Amino acid sequence: MGMSVTISAAADEDAEQILKLQYLCYQREAELYGDYGIEPLTQSLDDLRAELSRSLVLVARLGTEVVGSVRGTVDADGIAGIAKLIVHPRMQRHGLGGRLLAAIEARLAEESEAKRYRLLTGHRSEGNLRLYRRCGYAPVGTEQISRGLSLVTLEKGAEVGSLVASA
Repeated sequence: MGMSVTISAAADEDAEQILKLQYLCYQREAELYGDYGIEPLTQSLDDLRAELSRSLVLVARLGTEVVGSVRGTVDADGIAGIAKLIVHPRMQRHGLGGRLLAAIEARLAEESEAKRYRLLTGHRSEGNLRLYRRCGYAPVGTEQISRGLSLVTLEKGAEVGSLVASA
């Protein structure tokens, strides 16, 4: 009998597992864009711990192992920024990314005055773009960061998030 994955708020003691998982998950992105200096690969443990203290961070656990994570903050204008949605490669394509996204949306809506959800991904990150569109996000802008990288901004209204989370 297999274990089921649970999603809960991250604790300080999860920081090291999150950082290792982040490093593993962003290798593909770095390869895709030819840039191994991206922030998720250079973030220090101290920086991550600071982020844990000022952001809502959720983790997906299989037993005691962290197999996914996502972070969110809400600004003064009610824009909920969602970032660093990661799922262990062996756990991908089983709906865990969508579950984490729905969970962070629901928690941000409960704990703040979130009016819109916003996230960013690279223009070549087709799997990410498919997931976000499937979860109700629509592209609202693109910013060219370098010759090889453009970041696509996607958004959706907070009221849509509650419908997706309950589906």
